[in-house]
Amino acid sequence: MKPLVRGGFITGLVVGLVVGLGVALAVALYVTKTPVPFIDKLPQRTAEQDAAEAEKNKHWDPNAPLAGKNPARPAVPAASGVVQAASAPGQPAAAAAANPMGTPAPAVAQPAPAASAAVARAAASAPAPAASRAARDPAAILAGQPDGAAKAATKGASAVSTVFFVQAGAYARTEDAEAQRAKLALLGLDARITEREQSGRTVYRVRVGPFDSREPAEDTQGRLAGAGIEANLVRVER
Repeated sequence: MKPLVRGGFITGLVVGLVVGLGVALAVALYVTKTPVPFIDKLPQRTAEQDAAEAEKNKHWDPNAPLAGKNPARPAVPAASGVVQAASAPGQPAAAAAANPMGTPAPAVAQPAPAASAAVARAAASAPAPAASRAARDPAAILAGQPDGAAKAATKGASAVSTVFFVQAGAYARTEDAEAQRAKLALLGLDARITEREQSGRTVYRVRVGPFDSREPAEDTQGRLAGAGIEANLVRVER
């Protein structure tokens, strides 16, 4: 019985090896012949396609999109200038070919230089408008009335009026300006605080006024000087 068991074991081992090798061979053939989905997704290019792509990229200009839809045309060779120069003397022949019936061209009216010069002289020698005569009326001047130019100058001067302020100080803080204003209030003067930008900083000015003439402004300045307050006279045009 022992020799039979030993012979059956060897036979089973050999059969198992053969079956294993067959299964391994079948798996290897399946893996090599079956297309891989992650690799075969991309189409395979042929030699003809590569040659066509190379010919297409041979004259490719990377700056073509910058030229727009109407790229600059290449310069015309210099020989064309010779052709144009040669055709210049033959312009009468070309005009005759365009007008085979021999119809005379319509005459173009040329402006008369003498007539335009006469019109210019007449316009220059025309009398001044009636408004200028009225402005320089001798009767009005003899009667002591100002002419039109003097009236306009007087009206412009009266439109610009001048007022005066008495500035009792300029401070960088609002508290100092309020304290100075309180001092002026004790003297019976109504002062105001105005703000102004100076050298990038806000300055608070304490002023009394406005005064329509210089005399009352100077009186107020003298009054402040008598109280020991230094003040300046400010002239403002409005």
